[in-house]
Amino acid sequence: MKKKYPLFDIYWDETDVNSVSDVIKRGSYWAVGPEIKEFEANLKKYFNSNHVITFCNGTAALHSLLLAHGITSGEVIVPSFTFIATANAVILAGATPIFAEIESETLGLDSEDVEKKITEKTKAIIIVHYGGKVSKNIFKLKKIAEKYKILLIEDNAESFGAKIEDTFAGTISDSSIISFCQNKVLPTGEGGAVLAKDKAISDKLVLIRSHGRVEQSNVDYFSDIHQEDYIEVGFNYRMPTLCAALGISQLNKIDHIIKIRRKIGKYYDSELNNIEQITVLKEYNRSFQVYQLYSVLINDPSQRPLLQEFLLKNGIYTKIYFAPIHLKSYYKKRFNFEPGYLPITEEISKKILTLPMSLNFTKKDQDFIINKIKEFFNI
Repeated sequence: MKKKYPLFDIYWDETDVNSVSDVIKRGSYWAVGPEIKEFEANLKKYFNSNHVITFCNGTAALHSLLLAHGITSGEVIVPSFTFIATANAVILAGATPIFAEIESETLGLDSEDVEKKITEKTKAIIIVHYGGKVSKNIFKLKKIAEKYKILLIEDNAESFGAKIEDTFAGTISDSSIISFCQNKVLPTGEGGAVLAKDKAISDKLVLIRSHGRVEQSNVDYFSDIHQEDYIEVGFNYRMPTLCAALGISQLNKIDHIIKIRRKIGKYYDSELNNIEQITVLKEYNRSFQVYQLYSVLINDPSQRPLLQEFLLKNGIYTKIYFAPIHLKSYYKKRFNFEPGYLPITEEISKKILTLPMSLNFTKKDQDFIINKIKEFFNI
């Protein structure tokens, strides 16, 4: 049977199994259990953040964060080169996404184009840290946000643990979100969190997360004999206890997980950098990337689908992260976007290709993938 090389897999051990099993065997608090606050406290310590609030997924976290900041109208500048949830959350909150260009080194927002797109309706900028990198323009964008007195949010779904100048991605802006989806650096199956500097925002997020209910700090909903008050209209966006327990266990070994990712990513870098048909997105100075994705640019876009088919026939799975949001059917229909609106984004999206990033890969596994790429290009 031919060996398969998956796009990703999850690093786990018996401590993960036991963490979930202990919650199941307890027979209670599969929701709103003590592991929720413990996971939040551990994340708070890891990032040295003022406040951490967990959610059922990263999309819910971003949607709630926009609502907590009162962004229910106006415009929010976002990249089109991201997972569609970034833009969807803006629409769900009641605002309009305004798409800006990206730069070609870290595939983050281009600060000059962002500033051109700011209007009197602009309320926020959402910067996305792509695939384990930190956007190189984060500090420029922070200055722009301060200049125009608008909010800066980091969508840090993909770059848990990444740093720039020894500062964690997700801790530079006013507020940020994290994702714990199964393919992320710290996976819990599904899950998300908000890092917030402002207590007032944190308090609003707790309300939004759980139906607008005022929660007692020392008694949980299922143990409180008193009637609760509801002062907002909120959602059921809570993280399940089982996911939080898994998050605690995964966070305990996050440095080891990141070390493996960097070893695999660096080996890809060194070997693929010698192939002239490919552009490697190298780790740039001042940064520490965690290789949540391993993506390269195929210099001739016409070769990309042929390479994907060739690799798939050899058991090697690839994916395109990302195709432009503004050219997806919903956005084209609603906002009348046409090809050519964001030429740099569209060109990069035609070339981008994500290769397998399995934490169980041996050097032999990677060599097989690399050699198949070389074989395709007749090297």
